[in-house]
Amino acid sequence: MKDEDFVLPPAMKIRQTGQDSMTHTLPEKEFSSEDIDLVEINVELPNLGENFHNYRILNLCDIHLGQWITPEYLDELVDYVNTLNYDLVTLTGDYFSYIIDGYDMALEKSFKKLDPKDGKFGILGNHDHWMGSDRIREIFKNSDIRDLSNNAVTLIRGDDKLNLAGVDSYTVGADDLDTVLPKLEENAPTILLAHEPDFARKSFQTGEIDLQISGHSHGGQFIIPGLNTTILRSECSRKYPVGEYQVGDMVQYTSKGLGTNVFWLRINCAPEITIFKLKSPEVEEKIGNEESKNINQTLSVNHSKKIFPTRDDVDNFLNIDDISEFIESKRKRIPVYMENKTDNIKENINEIPKIIENKTEEIKNNLKFN
Repeated sequence: MKDEDFVLPPAMKIRQTGQDSMTHTLPEKEFSSEDIDLVEINVELPNLGENFHNYRILNLCDIHLGQWITPEYLDELVDYVNTLNYDLVTLTGDYFSYIIDGYDMALEKSFKKLDPKDGKFGILGNHDHWMGSDRIREIFKNSDIRDLSNNAVTLIRGDDKLNLAGVDSYTVGADDLDTVLPKLEENAPTILLAHEPDFARKSFQTGEIDLQISGHSHGGQFIIPGLNTTILRSECSRKYPVGEYQVGDMVQYTSKGLGTNVFWLRINCAPEITIFKLKSPEVEEKIGNEESKNINQTLSVNHSKKIFPTRDDVDNFLNIDDISEFIESKRKRIPVYMENKTDNIKENINEIPKIIENKTEEIKNNLKFN
């Protein structure tokens, strides 16, 4: 289905309105590296050659630009990412939530700034399809990001090879693993990008995937203290909602992501940037050092110094002395905001009769008996 054929469902338009409300009423958020969990994890990959030993892959996912994360925030986050030591960057979907207009060029600007040694590779998430997959793929193209949706490439260093593959969004039924598998170089380890973590139930059964990197869940946005898991599990992230799992012979890793959705709070679940440090079993055996005993375990976590929301965040937002000033500042923004939105609202209202007509026909057809 092409973007021009896509009709935004009424429920999605309601969510657009909700995102607008969230964006224009929440306290403004400034980027600070101290608010981010920088997670570095060792992953041993069978058959990984020594030329890829300690190879570093940095993953970003679930940006949800325009919903809590602003273009300015993302731009500063990318500047921070470029100070880190990594070889390759992967992007695992959901770059927008329910609005793309006005944010697409900001995403492209930030993605162009990403500066890895060996390239940028990405896939799409469910929200990206809802907002228009063609537009996301155009951003990829303009930002020199290789689209790995239902595709694969083989990285080569010296005589050693590493497969990097991806599937399109499982939620919307765009995944096609059968197309990917024949493209994998034999006897080379394989890393799969899959937006939805529960896709691991399918990918591990192939016996071809060594590491799956996912997002989608945002870590549930609430992690139970001491248990490192969440009770808030969305569709396609119920089994593997946050962190690292061993699924058969495959490692599944689910990032907490960067942005939020539905509700803006994160509790004991800070945004995350993940760096995967690949390990060669042969090299590790030769080295025989202490680090090799901790294969497939978190190497280090530079934890955020904040829990969202902090007590100060709550107090500042709810303090009775600040409420009138806060309301007044927002009230002044309403006329400008409404003026910009008037045309969009009129357009949506004009579409209502057509939506009702289509729904009426659908209901009639469903009521017919064979």
